[in-house]
Amino acid sequence: MPIKNRLAELLPEITAWRRDIHAHPELQFDLPRTSKKVADLLREFGCDEVVEGMAKTGVVGVIKGKTDSKGRTVGLRADMDALPIFEETGSEYASKNPGVMHACGHDGHTAMLLGAAKYLCETRNFDGTAVVIFQPAEEGGGGGRVMCEEGLMERFGIDEVYGMHNWPNLPTGTFAIRPGPFFAAADEFEIYVKGRGGHAAKPHETVDSTVTAAHLVIALQTIASRNVDPTKQVVVSVCTVESSSKAHNVLPAQVMLKGTVRTLDADVRKQAEDRLKEICAGIGATFGADIVVDYHLGYPVMVNHDRETEYAIEAATKVSGGCEEYPLVMGGEDFAYMLEERPGAYIIVGNGPGAPVHHPKYMFNDEALPAGCSWYAEMVESRLPAA
Repeated sequence: MPIKNRLAELLPEITAWRRDIHAHPELQFDLPRTSKKVADLLREFGCDEVVEGMAKTGVVGVIKGKTDSKGRTVGLRADMDALPIFEETGSEYASKNPGVMHACGHDGHTAMLLGAAKYLCETRNFDGTAVVIFQPAEEGGGGGRVMCEEGLMERFGIDEVYGMHNWPNLPTGTFAIRPGPFFAAADEFEIYVKGRGGHAAKPHETVDSTVTAAHLVIALQTIASRNVDPTKQVVVSVCTVESSSKAHNVLPAQVMLKGTVRTLDADVRKQAEDRLKEICAGIGATFGADIVVDYHLGYPVMVNHDRETEYAIEAATKVSGGCEEYPLVMGGEDFAYMLEERPGAYIIVGNGPGAPVHHPKYMFNDEALPAGCSWYAEMVESRLPAA
């Protein structure tokens, strides 16, 4: 694997950063320790500018090449936040913050981009400007959207932008990607089924919210099976059912359902939302219950731009000798907001065998660090070739 030699030399240092971040995880926008560490390191590396406080705790570093004959700027993004999970890895550098864990590898992403930043500051063998973006709140907070709303792309003159995520059970240090839609739009809903509670022995005197909710759970599955074109992707999942009563002999006055809708097409996304609301209204009328729907549009479909995907493949091939085309992913990713603002691409790097992300025994594989660092650096050097 032709890893850049300097990044191979920096591996012990990069690994130490990663493990320190792993041991001190923080959530969403509340990343004071992580963001300070990132900003301090970027200044130590010699970044030409370090900006803190975007999207509350986001950090941006500016690295100028030896020349700038065309005035072009490439952005590189990593996410920094952890998840509200109790860690079960047994690692010597396991989370010191109970109930919070880097269970998605954002510690690794941050360390890889830090390694690339140090290398780029030392070499500056490119014509233009590299902007390294350390984003908070990828895990549900929409930090990417907030950074864009605060003028990230305009403020730093970013022309194209690239991101990366580790991928368990893809061979360590290998890469995969696909052009066009890659990660799904991730919407959420809460449905409140309001009936008339009463004694379980007298159901005729009630409006049974439990039976109504049960029919609703089944009916929502027809969005995928009977409403949406079967050649297009949609997932509707009811994930939580909560009753206002915990008793064995009480029919509850209310049942709440929580779930998610995943789509890869804007028209299907709207169709699924509309149909969910129509089904709720119909089921409510059938059983005499009032049904209230709170529907929240989450991250949009993440769409890789065709030409920039080819650039990402070329860089990955230089680093690891190849790059696979990966299947569609129904998970969400808020890098989608950055790809709506500027052309770019999002790639995955193999993390090797192990537990999946968002699992209490997941662990980022430090052996993937050199490949990730090298890909970030290669994206700058290949897109901004030295004059």
